[in-house]
Amino acid sequence: MIFNLKSDSEIFLTFDDGPCPEVTPQVLTILNKYDAKATFFCIGKNVKNNLGLYNEIISEGHSVGNHTFNHLNGWKTKKKDYLNDVKMASEVIDSDLFRPPYGRISVSQYLALKNNFRIIFWNVLTKDYSKKLNSDEVLKRTTKRLNPGSIVVFHDSIKASGNLLKVLPLVIEEIKNKNLYLKSIPTF
Repeated sequence: MIFNLKSDSEIFLTFDDGPCPEVTPQVLTILNKYDAKATFFCIGKNVKNNLGLYNEIISEGHSVGNHTFNHLNGWKTKKKDYLNDVKMASEVIDSDLFRPPYGRISVSQYLALKNNFRIIFWNVLTKDYSKKLNSDEVLKRTTKRLNPGSIVVFHDSIKASGNLLKVLPLVIEEIKNKNLYLKSIPTF
């Protein structure tokens, strides 16, 4: 099923594409500073290459989700290959949460995954990875879309790090100023 989170007082920060040793530790430091919890949708090959960092995410009380092993685009990948890639990621990522890279998944892929995963999308795309947007623009587009129950997606990747590391503390402060709470998406 596509899982929807309803909340009158919570916002769900999520991070895609890690763990990345150049960026994820800095994200964890920022989250820790603000006593904020988040959900990390991890790429299997990055977990395999950075197992200690993956375990640190979990030990700090954040939740994790499957983001495929090789960051595949569901619209450009045959169903069998896509499902095998998700399964490979499941061997290193222990979670019932799944987010398709790029938010792209075919109907047949969705139907094959929905019984084993809660499929999580987002409603606030920060575009922190965009080289066309500076950090002020990323901050503005993110904060104007924040509402109770929002699922916000950042990227703990080198490509996004310039905007991410500047904007993340400011977004967290804005959330707290609105008397909202940051929470990770629970896994079952």
